[in-house]
Amino acid sequence: MHQILHEIEIRAPIADVFDAVSAPEGLDVWWTLSASGQPVAGEEYRFYFGPGFDWNGVVRRVRPGTAIEWQITRADRDWQGTVVGLELEEAGDRVIVRFKHTGWGEANAHFRRTSTCWALYLRILKRFLEQDIYVPYARRGED
Repeated sequence: MHQILHEIEIRAPIADVFDAVSAPEGLDVWWTLSASGQPVAGEEYRFYFGPGFDWNGVVRRVRPGTAIEWQITRADRDWQGTVVGLELEEAGDRVIVRFKHTGWGEANAHFRRTSTCWALYLRILKRFLEQDIYVPYARRGED
C-alpha cells in the first residue's frame, strides 16, 4: 500500500488548528466546499466538493484537540477505503501538523496529483490560520 505524508508547522493555538481540521466549518475554509459531521469515533462525515464529488468518511480515531482520522467510505475508486488523518503537536508557539493519506492501492497519476493537492491545501490552511487569508473554493487549485 502507498501513502501520502506531509508535515507542516503552523503558528497558531493548537485548539484553532484542531477546529480547522475537524469541524465542518473549519474544513470548508481550506478543503471542502461543504462538510458535515462530528469529531466523534464512529461518526460519519460528508465531504462535498461539487457535483459528482459527494464523498463520505467515518471517524476511525479521534483524540480531542490533537488528532482525527477518517476512513473514506464513499469516493472514487482510488480513494475508497483509504485513511486520511492529521496529528497535532505543540512546539512552542507553533503546531506541528503531521498529515497522512494512507492505503492507496497504487502510486498512479491520481495518487501523485492528490499528494500535490494535499500540499496545496495544507498551505491554504496555514495561510488562513496564520494570516487570516481565505482562498475561495473555486480558486484553491490555483494556489
